[in-house]
Amino acid sequence: MRYVAIGDSFTEGVGDERPDGSVRGWADLVAQGLADATGAPVAYANLAIRGRLLAPIISEQLEPALALHPTVVTFNGGGNDMLRPRTNISWIAAQTERALLRIREAGAEPVLLAGANPTAGLPGGARVRAKGDELVRAARAIAERLEVRFADNWSDPELAGGQYWSPDRLHLAPVGHHRVASNVLRAMGYAPPTDWEVEAGPIPRPTRKDQLRYTREHVVPWVQRRLTGRSSGDGRTAKYAEWTRIEPREPDSARSA
Repeated sequence: MRYVAIGDSFTEGVGDERPDGSVRGWADLVAQGLADATGAPVAYANLAIRGRLLAPIISEQLEPALALHPTVVTFNGGGNDMLRPRTNISWIAAQTERALLRIREAGAEPVLLAGANPTAGLPGGARVRAKGDELVRAARAIAERLEVRFADNWSDPELAGGQYWSPDRLHLAPVGHHRVASNVLRAMGYAPPTDWEVEAGPIPRPTRKDQLRYTREHVVPWVQRRLTGRSSGDGRTAKYAEWTRIEPREPDSARSA
């Protein structure tokens, strides 16, 4: 199996940081889960870069991904577009459908993802949630029409809990990435590894002090980037632009992912 993931920070793995500062994320976990489930090595590449809008995801990542001759491509995009004031959901849906058809035309199986829903913890979250709900309805209709596997993380009620999110409330925490990886594997017809931690207990509601710290550390820098036209992904390249080999773990291994 040759698996490529394309997308933005959700697919890159932001929020699931290793001790050295690099990120893991659900797509890395899916690659390991596929290797474990099939008992065979998986060739894995991840071209996703944080901050990318849908248009650059398609123009900069899709053809390089297909040039690797994958057998499976996971596709997610549009999350950053929804954070902008004027979001054209019809355009996002049309571009998504074209990308899925291009993946299939290249001989790979497309797997469509809806990102998890962060809006419960975001300022102005209700507006973004309405856009996300509309986009997920469109994505589900596309997946059904094209008979494409669809992992609908947006509609997973468990992922709405704050315990699944990193301190910036926009990116998933490690347990959230594990839950998304489990959702994706099930959508692909595989059981997730039994040693994964995919559920977490509730956390206390943020205090006023917590809210002020969150605004200072996360909201203000995000607004400043928007005002100056900068992106969190500026200067970054794909973490796995070429194939990396993922070996299956031993059955009944006590090691966690």
